[in-house]
Amino acid sequence: MSENPESARIPEAREPSAVPELVEGSELVEGSEVVEGSSPHTRSGFVTFVGRPNVGKSTLMNALVGEKVAITSDKPQTTRRAIRGILNRPSGQLVVVDTPGLHKPRTLLGQRLNDLVEQVLGDVDVIGFCVPATEKVGPGDRRIAESLTGYPRAKKVAIVTKTDAATREQITERLIEVDSLREDWAAVIPLSALTRDQLDVLTDELLTLMPEGPALYPEDVVTDESLEDRVAEIIREAALEGVRDELPHSIAVTIDDIEERDTGSMTDIYANIIVERDSQKAIIIGRKGSRLRDVGAKARAQIEPLIGTKVFLKLHVRVAKEWQRDPKQLGRLGF
Repeated sequence: MSENPESARIPEAREPSAVPELVEGSELVEGSEVVEGSSPHTRSGFVTFVGRPNVGKSTLMNALVGEKVAITSDKPQTTRRAIRGILNRPSGQLVVVDTPGLHKPRTLLGQRLNDLVEQVLGDVDVIGFCVPATEKVGPGDRRIAESLTGYPRAKKVAIVTKTDAATREQITERLIEVDSLREDWAAVIPLSALTRDQLDVLTDELLTLMPEGPALYPEDVVTDESLEDRVAEIIREAALEGVRDELPHSIAVTIDDIEERDTGSMTDIYANIIVERDSQKAIIIGRKGSRLRDVGAKARAQIEPLIGTKVFLKLHVRVAKEWQRDPKQLGRLGF
């Protein structure tokens, strides 16, 4: 679906002036500094996306940044940290914060992830509410949309995602449904992160809603994630593929060491895949180690372009019983 910016701004009956005044500054990034030499007339700030599981939040973030910063999976609650991706334009800088999805927590980990989302939503300048074009708006969508009232600091934008997989009739129906959820949408924008259709429309709208101010990160930075964290997430993404039931929630990854060899052509990585039960360990390893080798191969294929060398990846699977419910183990794992 290709539409011009004006046709994408739904509803026509409301003007952007109904949106609260722009909020100066942001407190989301501790230790971030204003980048010297950036124009005082540009805009910069933080945006995060919310919605039910699997509405395409992480995929949208990666498409905006232009590089894979957040892992993606069809498993709910794949994202476990506030991951920041940076998008630079002549008119300003967007810091896109990918967060775990809001959900009813069943473990201490789940509660801590919800707390993290609450903190991020209270700090960002814009919240993008995402609904897939292929699915009717349901009670979960309505509940999340209503909850945004609790974050008056942020402007609200509604985003109808996955338009590449929907008919024109579905897209129109979804725009009408989403528009009716709140009275204070700054815009309602249909787009496809996969085909990048209308992605520039969203970027322009988000920058318009940001407070005036210089860039918070240098132009050559796409994320503030450490190399260790990015490698760990790539391994976890590979381990998530093909597993089901409770196992996806039980998988965590830690990095013991990343060391480049003296030749400069090979990097050794030693990592742990952590699960909660011996039966889960057997699933991850597979028959005669076949599944673990497959996880390693898939992870290496993404790690090597990131690091710039060939990679020797040594994976060790270990059990940490009920780590999702254990405060001490959660702390050791960084939650």
